[in-house]
Amino acid sequence: MPPPQHPWPEAPERPAATADEVHVWRVSLDQDGAALGELSALLAEDELQRAGRFHFRKDHDRFVAARGALRDILGRYTGLAPRLLRFVYEERGKPALSPETCDRPLRFNLAHSHGLALCAVTLGRAVGVDLELVQEEFAGMEIAERFFAPREVAALRALAPGERATAFFDCWTRKEAYIKARGEGLSHPLHSFAVSLAPGEPAALLCTDDDPAEAASWSLLALSPGGPYRAALAVEGAPPSTRCWNWNAL
Repeated sequence: MPPPQHPWPEAPERPAATADEVHVWRVSLDQDGAALGELSALLAEDELQRAGRFHFRKDHDRFVAARGALRDILGRYTGLAPRLLRFVYEERGKPALSPETCDRPLRFNLAHSHGLALCAVTLGRAVGVDLELVQEEFAGMEIAERFFAPREVAALRALAPGERATAFFDCWTRKEAYIKARGEGLSHPLHSFAVSLAPGEPAALLCTDDDPAEAASWSLLALSPGGPYRAALAVEGAPPSTRCWNWNAL
């Protein structure tokens, strides 16, 4: 069973973040030259330098689109011009708005894969989002055995071969969303906690090795970004309401 189908209407011009909602924005990263020019004008010097380090033009353009869209989205919540936003970075590199930019606990996370990005925004709660393009050649049992928890490997092995690729990426995105919400990245071993992955099973953090009570402190949700993509959202605390919107170029 696929995750619940979320409608993706056009986003409001001035959304209001609350602690009991998570807003998820879907962004197409393949923008035309005019839109890319406007998005590039929103970026800070360090972001332009990062964009310039990409070898391929497509990767450069998608980075510009992702960061420019992120700035536009956060500008809608703060009421500030996107170009004026300033970021600070946690120990493992997770970005946050600087206190000078925003005096509210606005939390956000960005994920991108190929030509699509998702941006999750909420208030006062840690949040992580992950998005992956389903690629059957990547979803092998040898990769699962290397990175997944033993109970996840067993659950994946029990599925029919035709179900494994989707389940693999459901597992992967849920695990990535959780560690991104924690702000730890891949410094947190993927095999040290387990998530649900079986078709029809709700997204959930099942257990963690380091703290048995940890699983009850987080909510995982499956998202439906459309096309050959799988996505997941991790939020600190009780399950939130989720509102999904399309971001449109400036």
